Amino acid sequence: MKLIARRILFCVLIACCCASASAADVYPSRTVKLLVPQAPGGATDVFARKLAQLLSARWKQPVIVENRAGAAGVIGTEAVAKSAPDGYTLLVTYAGSQAVNPSLYPDLAFDSVNDFQTVATIASTPFFLITSTNSPTKTLQDLVALARQKPGVLTFASSGNGSINHLLGEMLKLEAGIKILHVPYRGVAAAIADVVAGHVDAGFSSIPSVLGLIQAGQVRALAVSSAARVSVAPDVPTIAESGYPGFDVSPWWGILAPSHMDAVITKQINADVNEILNSDSMKSFLEAQGSEPLVTTPEQFSEMLNRDVANWAKVIKAADIHLN
Repeated sequence: MKLIARRILFCVLIACCCASASAADVYPSRTVKLLVPQAPGGATDVFARKLAQLLSARWKQPVIVENRAGAAGVIGTEAVAKSAPDGYTLLVTYAGSQAVNPSLYPDLAFDSVNDFQTVATIASTPFFLITSTNSPTKTLQDLVALARQKPGVLTFASSGNGSINHLLGEMLKLEAGIKILHVPYRGVAAAIADVVAGHVDAGFSSIPSVLGLIQAGQVRALAVSSAARVSVAPDVPTIAESGYPGFDVSPWWGILAPSHMDAVITKQINADVNEILNSDSMKSFLEAQGSEPLVTTPEQFSEMLNRDVANWAKVIKAADIHLN
């Protein structure tokens, strides 16, 4: 009986090893979908489309991008959480959705941490504080001074309630002790368009979303949210050096999958994405976007996600933000 039991156990172990090896050998064998829970035109969309192009070439399989925006990323994120954990539906998202929403939406139909497998990070990117070129505010100090003269009159745009764009505005209000009215939009493109047109006074936008407009002279950058200036716009001062030391926000972008995805597939995607991130072409692409490649293991990414969930919860509580 002991001999039979050993043979059965041996066969089970061999079957498990073969199954894992098979998953790695054949993945991907068909189209892979990168689901972006934000509207087209933002940094998440930009990163996802570049990565889809490079992964398609690497995997010899189509990698497509699907935008499913709504509810500050909740709709698209939930769709991935409920997908099969087979590696063919992946979430390309950023800290502004995955790490922020748990504190904004207490009744989410999914757990932003436990219902997902962290796969690979892509980049970290600071945000510009922008205003219309026709605005009288030429610097952050000008904006703060005007806001103090007219409390509650000036406006700032965001891509939606609870977005990083929104929270950055709330952080600046707390730091500077000013009152500016928040105007949420359904997507970053509409928010930027109204800043350019002067319909709202200011707004925060990720560098990839607005860099072309800044370089074309269609919008003015007052400050950048990172601790150091960015090479693509070296003349734009940081918020920290503009009078608010310690202000340093450069959110991450990354790839997640539904929980319980095969560890072999997770490691394969991570290795392939990291190799792409270390390539000269991808480094040049990200640098042109004002971003930096962010190479991590799935475990390191998980630690980042958990840490940011806790950190953004503190910001949201301090700003007393409540969403219905």
